[in-house]
Amino acid sequence: MTQAVRVKSMMPPGHVRTPIYLRGKIGVIERSLGEFPNPEDLAYGLPATAKPLHRVRFTMDEVWGADAENPCDTLDAEIYAHWLEPADAT
Repeated sequence: MTQAVRVKSMMPPGHVRTPIYLRGKIGVIERSLGEFPNPEDLAYGLPATAKPLHRVRFTMDEVWGADAENPCDTLDAEIYAHWLEPADAT
């Protein structure tokens, strides 16, 4: 079962592990990778709660739009769950 998700368009200051070019883009969860300490907290020496990490697959068309050289090619990124929302969320 694949789940369509949107990467949140948040722009928080500081250490962030989610690429800016994927924010606001829709992909599908290719697989769940387990729970890991949140690196956004670890970067500052803070206690880090374990959060689910997912491998999300995006099409080049979704990421780059009309500028995509090969629109059907894909890109996979590992993104923590707190950066994801259902694709139909507004």
